[in-house]
Amino acid sequence: MDVPEVVRAKALQAGVGAWLGELPDLVAGLAGDWGITVGRAFGDPTEAYVAEAVLADGTPAVLKLLVPRPGLAADEITVLRLADGAGCVRLLASDVERSALLLDRLGPSLYELGVPLERRLEVMCDLVVRLWRPAPGADLRTGAEKGWWLVEHIEAMWAQLDAPCSRAAVDHALACAERRIAAHSPERAVLVHGDVHRWNTLQTRDGGFALVDPDGLLAEPEYDLGVLMREDPVELMAGDPRERARWLAARTGCDPVAIWEWGVIERVSTGLLATAIGLQPAGVQMLRAADAITDATLEPYC
Repeated sequence: MDVPEVVRAKALQAGVGAWLGELPDLVAGLAGDWGITVGRAFGDPTEAYVAEAVLADGTPAVLKLLVPRPGLAADEITVLRLADGAGCVRLLASDVERSALLLDRLGPSLYELGVPLERRLEVMCDLVVRLWRPAPGADLRTGAEKGWWLVEHIEAMWAQLDAPCSRAAVDHALACAERRIAAHSPERAVLVHGDVHRWNTLQTRDGGFALVDPDGLLAEPEYDLGVLMREDPVELMAGDPRERARWLAARTGCDPVAIWEWGVIERVSTGLLATAIGLQPAGVQMLRAADAITDATLEPYC
């Protein structure tokens, strides 16, 4: 099957290479169970095999088979069920055991549409604000738990990749992570997307936009905005990087310090992951920005 190279690399990295060979049977089984016709695969996903599908009544949909990893499919399904179309794509059917989702079919992404940076940020901010809501009973990781995972991930990946960024940048990210872990409050935690960027923001059939591929956390809302701080690193460093944090805070009513610190963490973490799976030039650009921000002694926030 036509599996994107990044998805293939992630499956091998996760130790589930056998899943690649099982895909034809998985697709055929889901097509029969859900009464759908499966068409061509998309070439740009990074976490899943994704293909066009059509429901029995002719409604266009998308079949998504996630690279199997503990909790990944369950978390995404939980987020989409709780969102119920508010800010996110609509979930039509799901199967946790097969890491499979059937979703409403959306159009091109903000990236494909070539939407300018400031307008992209406006769209994505407005979508996550619609998504954020208390969800105390949801079986999702907390922001503190994700923070500890990021600490371990950064340390391990930096060593494994033979130090692709400075040790100072790593220490900066770890210090920010410790502060965000300590700041976690169950009373303030909301349902967050966890991976908001222009490739995950797709146009709806009515001309609006919706988010796809949520990671799903119960965290302070600034986590989502920190992801927007890691994205577009070249544009970020073309001016004062702190200005984006201020703008995001003003747009959403959130704390610029928390936004900045999550951005520091996500920039290093995602830069290392992108480097590991060959997603370039994104990985190099993020790590260069991390080094530059650390060298400029902008920590924690001014």
